[in-house]
This record gives sequence, C-alpha cells and structure tokens, in this order.
Amino acid sequence: MKSKVFYPALLLFSTFLWSCSQSDVLNSSDSGNLKSSLTAGVQNLNSALSEITSSPGFQVLTNNSSLKSATTSPVDSLLTNQILLSDISGVYDYKVPSTKWGPISSQRYFSKTASNSLMIVRLPQEKVESPRTLFTYSPSDTLLTNNYVISVSDYLYKFRPFVGYDYRLASGIKIKDVDAGNLKIWSTLNYVNGYDYLSEFDFPSGYVTKCYASSGDTAVSSYSISKGGTTLYEEKYTATRTSTTSWYRERSYSLTIGDVQIVRAMGKGQTLDSAKVYVKGVLQAKSKVEVINKTTDTTNPSFTHKTRDLKITFDDGTSSTLTDLEGAAIDNISSLFTSMRQVNFATDVVDWIAWDIYRSKK
Repeated sequence: MKSKVFYPALLLFSTFLWSCSQSDVLNSSDSGNLKSSLTAGVQNLNSALSEITSSPGFQVLTNNSSLKSATTSPVDSLLTNQILLSDISGVYDYKVPSTKWGPISSQRYFSKTASNSLMIVRLPQEKVESPRTLFTYSPSDTLLTNNYVISVSDYLYKFRPFVGYDYRLASGIKIKDVDAGNLKIWSTLNYVNGYDYLSEFDFPSGYVTKCYASSGDTAVSSYSISKGGTTLYEEKYTATRTSTTSWYRERSYSLTIGDVQIVRAMGKGQTLDSAKVYVKGVLQAKSKVEVINKTTDTTNPSFTHKTRDLKITFDDGTSSTLTDLEGAAIDNISSLFTSMRQVNFATDVVDWIAWDIYRSKK
C-alpha cells in the first residue's frame, strides 16, 4: 500500500534530483571554491535565522503549549462529518467568566461578537503565553486587552472515526497590531495508508519556512527556508520498505545550503552511492562527504533534527562537520521545524472553538 502524497507536497519535490542531471565531468573550478561557497551559505543562513528567531512569528511557532490536555474532542463519538469555515465564521472575543466554577467550554470563555466571512479569534497575549490561565477565574483579567488576533481564511476538518481525517487551516496572526505571519497547514491521516503533513509559515520579512512529512510504504520528509524564491536551506529524505514489518531503506537524500548541494541516491546496484557535493550544479570531484548517522531509526534521520551529520573534506585536505560550521544555528533550525511539526496554541484554540460550535449544533 502506497501512502498518498498530498498535492502541495508535489511542489516541494518536483526539483528533488535536479543536480543528478548535471554533468559529473565538469571541473570544480568552474563554480568557485566549495569552502568559500559553503561559508557564504552558512553566513546567509545565520543572518536569516537571526531575523526569524527575533520576530514575533518565531514566538508564535515555538509556543508549543497545548490546550488538548484540558479540553476534549467528540471525534470518537461522531459519525463521518466535517467542519468548514462557513460553520465557524464570525468574530470571537475572549471574555472573563462570570463565575469562578463552570465547564471548560469555548462558550464560557469566548463570545461571538460579530459576523464575518472569516473566523477571527481575539484574546489577550498573556493567555497565549500562559495557556493554563485561560481556564482560570480572575477578576483582574478584565484589565487585559484582546491583542492577539488569529484570522482564519480557510478551514476544513473532515473526520472519520477509526479511519482517519483530513485537515486544512490557513490563518494570519497579529500581536498588538503587528503582523506575526501567516500559518498554513495541510494534513491527512489514514490509519492503513499512513499520513501526509505539510505546514508553511510566511514571515512578514519575506522568509518562508516549509515542513513536509509522509509515512506508509514510502516515508518522505522535507524542510526548507527560502526568501524571494532563493533557497537558503533545504533538506530532503525518502525511504521505502517492502513489508509492514521491515525497516525503512533510504532511497535518496539531499541537503542544500545556498549554492552548495549534497546529494546521495540509489545506484544501479540498488545500493546507495557515495554522497556527492555540488556548487551551483557543478560536481566538486576532489571533495568528499561522509554521512554520519546518530540514530538507528531509519524512518527519518536528518541534519535538521540533529540525528544526522555530514563531514566534508575540502579540496585542500581540511575537513569539518556541518554541525561545527553551523554552530548555534542548528539549534534554531531544529527548534523551528520541530515546532512546525507540532500542534501549537494558535491551532488548538481555533480547533477547540470549532469543535464546541459543531458539538452545540448536533
């Protein structure tokens, strides 16, 4: 059984093996020095990460506090159904509960104050930073301002108990009237065929981060940071298995930092070729790359999540690992993409209100 690939993922992987079509006989001097190109790519990536991590959008992504432990979902008791944006549209403002004790429901903490074609959720930033206080009674909360605004422009939650679900969300987030960015999520889960997950966050500064993962007989993952159509960082991995009990077998891998791309693919003998390194598409024949796996998990070893490293030996005989070259930047990369794979507060509060609205209409 093959896992289906969600349509946005096709865009991510349409250029996966572009470098393999490049001539392996070109001389490395045609593209400049590998070490200087990699150094420049790392510097540009560090500058990008410095901007990203200091932005309000990064705080949105890395606030992984969840409401799920305090709220319940009726999914297990419902027949196949779906929630659309038209079902939950309107403006919802956070309010202080009128009594100290009461049910933990969205109607108790949010009031629909206006009609709107979008779903707009407004609540105090303090409640986002400390989610547990969302369910507490405090008269002093009347002094708080609903300055954290989530504007949902697309929403779909189609659920089929014991089968799976389809999920789609597109939202813009503002904090104190400042744009934090736009979050998009596409996700599908089938308990037999596996899952597909794609999230994208567009920062106001122009940086775009994307994360994709799928499972099934073919496991695929991709992580990228770009700006203005220029790729600053991209890691792609694919692996397959021949039965439901076998280990995943790596089929292809690539890591791009600026003009430098490292590629490893399955050769003619159905074995992985040695990793090759390119600068602007030109093979660096005198340089070598060693792939260092730090885990026995073959589902998704990655540099992004620090379970894989790459040791590069340059033309001059010196060598270095990418972890050493990246320095502290790899921690920010790992944190960023880990957050993009997790459901955070912004999506939780939207889903929570959506479920309550749906349940109240049943």
